[in-house]
Amino acid sequence: MSNSGNGTTSESRHNSVREGHSKEKWMEKIDSVQIPRSEVNKLIMNYLVTEGFKDAAEKFQVESGTEPGIDLKTLDQRIRILESIQCGEIQEAVEMINSYQPELLDDNRYLFFHLQQQHLIELIRNRNIDDALKFAQENLADQGEENSAVLEELERTLALLAFEEPETSPFGDLLAVSHRQKVASELNTAFLGADNSESSVSKLAYLLKFILWAQEELDKKKVRYPKMTDMATAFIDDSK
Repeated sequence: MSNSGNGTTSESRHNSVREGHSKEKWMEKIDSVQIPRSEVNKLIMNYLVTEGFKDAAEKFQVESGTEPGIDLKTLDQRIRILESIQCGEIQEAVEMINSYQPELLDDNRYLFFHLQQQHLIELIRNRNIDDALKFAQENLADQGEENSAVLEELERTLALLAFEEPETSPFGDLLAVSHRQKVASELNTAFLGADNSESSVSKLAYLLKFILWAQEELDKKKVRYPKMTDMATAFIDDSK
């Protein structure tokens, strides 16, 4: 009996020590992985180019000597279009898209709907109610009849008209600046795909998604491990 008790105590101590040093051991393994600075620089440059941060990419090229892989001047038109969307100038953006890549919106009808939806949102934001109703009827009604997902999004958008202060309504998220950014990001992805880029998503974004996926799988299996709880700071929490 005493031997069994000692064994249990010994095992408990072993588990306690193992758990108490799990984060330390985890960090030791991470620190032991040597990644060349040049590879990190390529990862950063890939992110800057993919997301269209031309000025930052140019500065980083000078500072690090990392080649962007493309002529950065080609980003100018794409940046102007994305900035127009982020400023709410949707029709101007559509005109530039049709000039820059004439077939893009024909090949991406859902993207075209989102651009039209964003224009409708801007009309509602500016309280141009009559123009908003006319635009929805002439440009969006038929799309809603053909696609249930489009119809649902269109109904949410038109529901803003039922409120005197649509910004504080249950559908106020459509009027947030982040919604413009979402549409701009969708368009940027389409641009990269049309340009036959290596990927329409930055390698850094893929790495973050992989980390989240891996942690989710470990959580499903109830594995205790040092979890990265803040992707922005790479903070690792050992409490769970």
